[in-house]
Amino acid sequence: MKNPASSLNSKNKFLIFGCGFSGSFFAKKIRQLGYTALTSSRSEKKDPDSFLFNSEIGIIPTKKTFDGVTHILSCIPPDKNGKDPVLRSLKDQLKSLSLEWVGYLSTTGVYGNTKGDWVSEFDNPSPFQERSHKRLNCEKEWLESGLPIQIFRLPGIYGPGRSTFEAIKNKKVRVISKKNQVFSRIHVADITNAIIYLLQNKNSLKFYQIINIADDQPCSQIEVIQYCYDLLGLTMPRPVLFEDAKKELSPIAQSFWMENRRVSNKLLCETLGYKLIYKNYKIGLKNCYLNS
Repeated sequence: MKNPASSLNSKNKFLIFGCGFSGSFFAKKIRQLGYTALTSSRSEKKDPDSFLFNSEIGIIPTKKTFDGVTHILSCIPPDKNGKDPVLRSLKDQLKSLSLEWVGYLSTTGVYGNTKGDWVSEFDNPSPFQERSHKRLNCEKEWLESGLPIQIFRLPGIYGPGRSTFEAIKNKKVRVISKKNQVFSRIHVADITNAIIYLLQNKNSLKFYQIINIADDQPCSQIEVIQYCYDLLGLTMPRPVLFEDAKKELSPIAQSFWMENRRVSNKLLCETLGYKLIYKNYKIGLKNCYLNS
């Protein structure tokens, strides 16, 4: 990571809504770079870098929390009605701030099923699942908010502590074979570093409101699982055909197998010049293996 460029400075203050896997990773990196980052929590914490936000019961951050905020990152999913919880509760508050940038983590699920074909930011979304319809609705809310918004569409996210290794260790891995089925994925570090790269170079790069963050190599799930078993020195169980496994899968697990697409990262990596840390699942999973 190069030194921060002029478009970020030590006075920048980030508010991160939704401090799950990706939000926590982003907050940690931002703090390492010397910026202030406060993260939301649904319940009271002793952490001085945490603030309360629970839209379901009307708890919103204090006025002091917003003092000096320049950047917002929202990682919070849609509510049950398909509305964005942050905008529903805080839109007017956010619009009253002098924000330089707002980021929203969305999903490549909004593209729907392309039967294995590549999709890019220039393709029209065609969501297949109800949850993807809700995500697209939230994207539209952010785009129409009047805020300086940048939306990041993400495929399957993995990283240390959350990868196929954990599924194998916890005996929750399912080795399923489905002809020509591929998935795209991204290491959590590349989500954070891509966003920071865009912020550091914001003054010199063309601004795109929607960007995919995915690695270079969509592939079958079996390839990933086999690689993990090889690294562990174990024998992978015999694959089960999807048609035979389907009845044992939860509805949400089944839904992932009903869509097949390859997510293009050309806008991020070729047009905007971001260099992936983990270009493919082998490099990324080796990092998970070494840090497990």
